[in-house]
Amino acid sequence: MAETLEELGQHIASRLQGAVTGARVAYGELTVTAEAAEIIRVLTFLRDDPSCRFVCFTDICGVDYPEREKRFDVVYHLLSPYRNRRIRVKIETDEETPVPSVIPVFPAANWYERETFDLYGVLFSNHPDLRRILTDYGFSGHPLRKDFPLTGYVEVRWDDEAKRVVYEPVKLVQEFRSFDYVSPWEGPDYTLPGDEKAKQ
Repeated sequence: MAETLEELGQHIASRLQGAVTGARVAYGELTVTAEAAEIIRVLTFLRDDPSCRFVCFTDICGVDYPEREKRFDVVYHLLSPYRNRRIRVKIETDEETPVPSVIPVFPAANWYERETFDLYGVLFSNHPDLRRILTDYGFSGHPLRKDFPLTGYVEVRWDDEAKRVVYEPVKLVQEFRSFDYVSPWEGPDYTLPGDEKAKQ
């Protein structure tokens, strides 16, 4: 199967010169890297070429590498039920450069592109309705970026007195506590509550 996938990768790379920058097989799966500006051409070829026939659009996901100049990978997963194969297509982009929307090729990409925009902040050009899909209206930031704070910026809760949802800045209030850092195998020198009978 790996040889077949390698041959398929070579076929795709030879037909899409200038659009596909590489193809490799790892863990029994074919991954193709492509230029972001050429993603519509690449996915159209993968859908229509008789050797490929990747007609099922599975999903889009994002990956954040904050140390890179083009910090985001946008990853497309496709399935060919005719050939019983899967393929992964990766492109790179930054925070300002929009990626062409692939909705003209795969209409199912609509909500996946919105999700990638919402959670990573990746922009998609010519998207018919690019707005948040998982976070709330007025949400600040993109929660799956690696520089997003773990606690978020605001806390959402139901206020029973106001009879509505209220937004408040996150407060990390912690009482001063006396922590015991003694090894759990040795135990403390004093008796813990509930252990009175254990030491007899």
